[in-house]
Amino acid sequence: MIAVELRKLLGRPRTWVSIGLLCLLPAIVAVLLAVTGIGPAPGEGPALLSAVLSNGTLYPAAALGLVLPIFLPAAVAVVAGDAVAGESAAGTLRVLLVRPVGRTRLLVAKLVSVLVYTALAVCSVALTGYVVGVLLLGRAEPTTTTVTSLTVSGTPMTSGQLAWRTALMLGYIGWSMLGVASVSLFLSTLTDSPLGATLGGLAVLVGSTVLVGLDAAESVRGWLPTRYWLSWIDLFRDPILWHDVQRGVLVQAIWIAVLLGAAWAAFSTRDVTS
Repeated sequence: MIAVELRKLLGRPRTWVSIGLLCLLPAIVAVLLAVTGIGPAPGEGPALLSAVLSNGTLYPAAALGLVLPIFLPAAVAVVAGDAVAGESAAGTLRVLLVRPVGRTRLLVAKLVSVLVYTALAVCSVALTGYVVGVLLLGRAEPTTTTVTSLTVSGTPMTSGQLAWRTALMLGYIGWSMLGVASVSLFLSTLTDSPLGATLGGLAVLVGSTVLVGLDAAESVRGWLPTRYWLSWIDLFRDPILWHDVQRGVLVQAIWIAVLLGAAWAAFSTRDVTS
């Protein structure tokens, strides 16, 4: 069942069009930076974008910073919202369940498909950022061992340090997007409308973002799903500030566990008529 869902995912033009659009924005920004040579002042604009003019190898992190607030979670929400509701809207969900598949197995296959899409999206943006960053913005050449300075803390960073910190960043952002997927997947088990599940997931994220910036929501702010999204920047400090990163992993784990459990409960007891 998982193989079937992965073939469907990878065979859909929508998958590659959405990933291509995600990669397009960082590519356009890189072209503009290379042509004009004008970037935001240090400490202003998207994270690390002020440093990429002198070192394109930092651009994968900056590229993900560009798509993280809106475009990446929107793309993940669309795929997750369509996972079950899309089958129901197309009239194929009942056919699938007539086979000896089992609802839990089908839901797990849908979840794996969403996970694979999320990983593809995050890695594609990072890879595009690296390629266009190096080609258009170049590499730093201060010494044979130092690639750049940690623009957040100002200390030297070797190519090896940059590589493993970037890998941690990819994992952290991917984990955060799984929280997005869990919201839309849960809603997808409740409705026959993929658009409704997607918009519902995005509404939760927009509401969370608004509450994070609201002083009156101080008591619940630390448990909101978007509260620690941007904490990946702490991975590029020296020393790494682990507190918010660890907190972000924990908060997402709670949301993921609760919502996936609710999705399983809802789908297991749902009366499927289409």
